Amino acid sequence: MYQNLIFDNRDGVARITLNRPDVFHALSPALIAEITSAIQTAANDDTVRVVLLTATGEKAFCSGADLKEANASGKSAGEILRDYYEPMITAIRDIPKPVLCRMNGLAVGAGCSLALACDVIIAADDTYLSLLFVQIGLMPDAGATFMLPRLVGMARAFELASTGRRIPAAEARQMGLIAHSVAREALEDETEKLIAYYRHAPTQAIGAMKHAFNQSMHSNLPQMLENERESQEMLFGTRDVREGIAAFLQKRKPDFQGS
Repeated sequence: MYQNLIFDNRDGVARITLNRPDVFHALSPALIAEITSAIQTAANDDTVRVVLLTATGEKAFCSGADLKEANASGKSAGEILRDYYEPMITAIRDIPKPVLCRMNGLAVGAGCSLALACDVIIAADDTYLSLLFVQIGLMPDAGATFMLPRLVGMARAFELASTGRRIPAAEARQMGLIAHSVAREALEDETEKLIAYYRHAPTQAIGAMKHAFNQSMHSNLPQMLENERESQEMLFGTRDVREGIAAFLQKRKPDFQGS
């Protein structure tokens, strides 16, 4: 079904692994469409509790746009963004489940944008991010202009975007651009710990808070209070809330089922 990525969906975890190592997993229109399809499949599968986005190998998570493939498509830059990148980023932000990015290697240009669209980034400390767009005369896209200022503030966002400099994983974690920076040899184990946590977390609550945080970026306080009220009303009717309250009162670990 997929030619440019590996999709593994089992035990509540949908693993999406970019697999174009010859071009460092550059984003061709075909790969972007497959990422979007895989995210939508995970969204529609009630057994999926967490999504992992990563890539094969250790050199690159994603090297950005595949300019050669983009040119061959015959579409304009605006058409490619509208038809491919925007659906992919929207799918990641809208799926009511946590999307983890295991940044196994560099993430530059649109590859950096792709990583930033995820909910949690865990990166090997020997790799880096870069908003490389400016170095070929472009501005950031694929949602980066929305996410970046909200993650690091306007002044830092401008500096990172206008220079396109490399941001080592440790610095990215320190400035709040990513959540975790770990030793290369610990990346797999630490990623699995994150997966295990979200695999057993109350998925509907996670989805509701993700939706609320998305809304908070362009809402006011009255709107967010209403959002909280409506979401809590929905969550109080779930099996996981009943289990969570019972476990709290009984002083035991809750057994959340995502329902």
